[in-house]
Amino acid sequence: MFTHTFAICAYKDSPYLEACIRSLKRQTVAAEVILCTSTPSPYLEKTAKKYGLPYFVREGESDIQADWNFAYGKADSRLVTIAHQDDCYHRDYAYNVQRAWEKYQDISVFTTDCVIVKNGRVQRRGMFLLIKKLLRMPLRFHGLAHYGWMKRAALAFGNPLICPSATYDKERLGMPLFDSSYKFALDWDTMWALAGRPGRFYCVERPLIAYRIHEGATTKEFIENHHRGEEELGMYQKIWPKAVAKCLLVFYQRAYGAYR
Repeated sequence: MFTHTFAICAYKDSPYLEACIRSLKRQTVAAEVILCTSTPSPYLEKTAKKYGLPYFVREGESDIQADWNFAYGKADSRLVTIAHQDDCYHRDYAYNVQRAWEKYQDISVFTTDCVIVKNGRVQRRGMFLLIKKLLRMPLRFHGLAHYGWMKRAALAFGNPLICPSATYDKERLGMPLFDSSYKFALDWDTMWALAGRPGRFYCVERPLIAYRIHEGATTKEFIENHHRGEEELGMYQKIWPKAVAKCLLVFYQRAYGAYR
């Protein structure tokens, strides 16, 4: 059995944090759970004590990349899932992680499908999830997903990997995990870089997390102030000629309706 940690990144006092923790505590295969933050509060400290979680505070201003790297670094295990405080995980998520690494020990990144939760309800599968599922198709060929061209084929038209669904092999990838100039597209930028390194991308095409969208979500904020579009155009231009990049962005932006 491979050591596995869920490192929860907590930002301020989320009303959804305890639901996330409970979903991780109810896994059919046990994994360590830790709580990390750059915005400490009595609520977070109390919640960590309530659930018996190690509690780590990062000094300095809040920053997505720095916070994720901090949580990743605090996990004392080979496998690390950077859990988002607003999301919930299927009880068999950790089981599927173990099963994947038992089959392919050269996995660098594990990922899954998701369901969208909005206003407390699971949403019907719309264009957002359909596009991501289509883009992930190359990763369903597990026997070929260790080739760089196959991994990058899944990332060339957009980022289909649901960030909180990802588990990383820390022994293989080392520190730091995230090293990007972007704020929103840092996960796409990071995955593109990891795809060029040795290691297999393993996708389980089952919705093993519930991805919550709400008014305070960072993704929604980036869309509304146009930062997401700017950064995704930058990523497309890294991969494609400028004219092609602009056309691809127009198509990909249709998925933003999930956040309205």
